[in-house]
Amino acid sequence: MIHIKQMITAAVLVGCGATAVAQTKETGKWFQDIRFSGYMMTQYQYTSQKDNEKNSFDTRLIRTALEGRALDDFYWKVQLQLNGRTSEDKVRIVDAFGEWQKYDFLHIKAGQFKRCFTFENPMHPITQGFYSYSQNVSRLAGFNDIIGGESSNGRDVGIQLQGDLLKTTKGRALLHYQVGLYNGQGINVKDKNNRKDLIGGVWVMPVKGMRIGAFGWTGSYALTDANTKETVSLDKNRYALSAEYVANDWTFRTEYIHHTGWKNTQKTGCNKADGYYALVIAPLIKQKLHMKARYDTFRSEATWTTAKTYYELGADYNFSKHLQLSAEYAYIYDRNLDDHQGYNMVDVQMNIRF
Repeated sequence: MIHIKQMITAAVLVGCGATAVAQTKETGKWFQDIRFSGYMMTQYQYTSQKDNEKNSFDTRLIRTALEGRALDDFYWKVQLQLNGRTSEDKVRIVDAFGEWQKYDFLHIKAGQFKRCFTFENPMHPITQGFYSYSQNVSRLAGFNDIIGGESSNGRDVGIQLQGDLLKTTKGRALLHYQVGLYNGQGINVKDKNNRKDLIGGVWVMPVKGMRIGAFGWTGSYALTDANTKETVSLDKNRYALSAEYVANDWTFRTEYIHHTGWKNTQKTGCNKADGYYALVIAPLIKQKLHMKARYDTFRSEATWTTAKTYYELGADYNFSKHLQLSAEYAYIYDRNLDDHQGYNMVDVQMNIRF
């Protein structure tokens, strides 16, 4: 549930921050290109699952951000989420980082930000293209992670290096790398077991609009055992294989993610999971109207008997760069259910940027 008082307070604080910074023109190059922005995603969703039918309106996301540059070479950003998506149901900080960007071959980012894992995880929730991120990204990149913990929207606290290498004569990079060291606990918390997560990725860009990449992740997550009250570290080792081609308003993207690691403090059951998706977004009216389709499956124990699969069809219409209407239909087949494994879902969203 959204707390209106908290929303107003957060918006005023960010707005006042923007005003205060804008008033420091005498500081010259210390602060440049200050920008206040945000977006709101409202949603209607219906699911026909037997004995669990749902039919509801929702405010999926409301976020505001303040970003800019400092001393020419530094980019910084602070982003707040105004609608509750944690157990405490309160306004929270989503992003808070600074990045040194002097050289194309080496950027250094520190603070709280998206993990450098998969192509889809760092994408904006509107421009990623569908009603939600794919299941494998949601469950294995730190949104609603299969190991547990608070939803962290694919983010963590740490430091990251990235850069573009091997540029053509026209200045287009052929190779990109990323490597980051993170707490492993998610956003807005300190490390709980003094171990860190190491994540890295590399991709090649042989032609304009194409990326083919691979990612690796090794680390842990600390959970409190319900019986002993002791802190237990659960190892996690993951890799992802990714490919994308974006050209002339067409988008093709596919990713496979594999996980190894226990999902509970007793370290029982299966210690593997994986997922795969493939999607296409096709323009009917360029930059205006799109049709889209996605195959999305997640296997919570890396077996077909534990597979949950979405077969999705949809469309979106951009009234302007600030306003989009999106609608999707999905047939869901969930082998984890004892019976009535197939059911339907309809999702409609209005997305507003400001």
